Amino acid sequence: MAKTASTRGGSDKANGGQKEKDAPPPPPEPLRVPVADSHTHLDMQSGTVEEALAKAASVGVTTVVQVGCDLAGSQWAAETAAAHESVWATVALHPNEAPRIVLGTPPSGGQAPQTPRDGRSRLGAREPGGDDALDAALERIAALAALPQVRGVGETGLDYFRTGPEGMAAQERSFRRHIAIAKEHGKALVIHDREAHDDVLRVLAEEGAPDTVVFHCYSGDAAMAKICAEHGYYMSFAGNVTFKNAQPLRDALAVAPLDLVLVETDAPFLTPVPYRGRPNAPYLIPLTLRAMAEVKNVPEDTLATAVAANTAHVFGY
Repeated sequence: MAKTASTRGGSDKANGGQKEKDAPPPPPEPLRVPVADSHTHLDMQSGTVEEALAKAASVGVTTVVQVGCDLAGSQWAAETAAAHESVWATVALHPNEAPRIVLGTPPSGGQAPQTPRDGRSRLGAREPGGDDALDAALERIAALAALPQVRGVGETGLDYFRTGPEGMAAQERSFRRHIAIAKEHGKALVIHDREAHDDVLRVLAEEGAPDTVVFHCYSGDAAMAKICAEHGYYMSFAGNVTFKNAQPLRDALAVAPLDLVLVETDAPFLTPVPYRGRPNAPYLIPLTLRAMAEVKNVPEDTLATAVAANTAHVFGY
């Protein structure tokens, strides 16, 4: 009996730990200067859009940019931005979505990072569609990019972490077309760059970058930050800048010009410390911004003022 009781106690502890991990972190102290979350995925977060926006606004996050990653998610982003004054949209095929369209995916969904709730994105099994299917999908993204509430094209780019060599050609083809779409419609280009820094910079140079480029969830080092600054590319920092092992990110932030810095959640991912591993949401932006202010050695209000102005400029609101 004692053994049974011990097992049950251990189970209770495990369940309690899981509940805590799944529980939303408490709201941080509100910002004095309102800012925007420059990159979030409301369609992957729990609760309603209205609840997420109200909770964010209560701590000084008064604008959010909802980012599309596939056709369904991009359509949803555009519709959500049209329905909410404090939301703007970006639309794109995620770098890992392009090879799924061209090459197909197994029943497991292949390299899908996460399946959003309510069926707003489709990352399940599919048959190979080839380049024609990719081109057709990109034309639909181009049509969405023309909408007034859509202020960016992204997240697009290259991801060599989740996609192997067989998918690189599809990624690059998609990235080049997204660059063209951003230039055609005068919208910001929002880049996803994971373990592909040199090739992302190469493709931008070859195609000619749009007037406004944002490296979302900036992942380069200080040397790359200087290259981005030379080209006028914006760098958006997420909660991982607070992680213990992220000193290279903090070094990059330290040298990034204040007028080229944005802040984002990439929620529900990359929750800042001390809540790493728990659900992220736009209302947690103050935690990341305050950590960034320490790295930049500037007052919180100074950074918030700069970030707010930068985000408004990038997305034209």
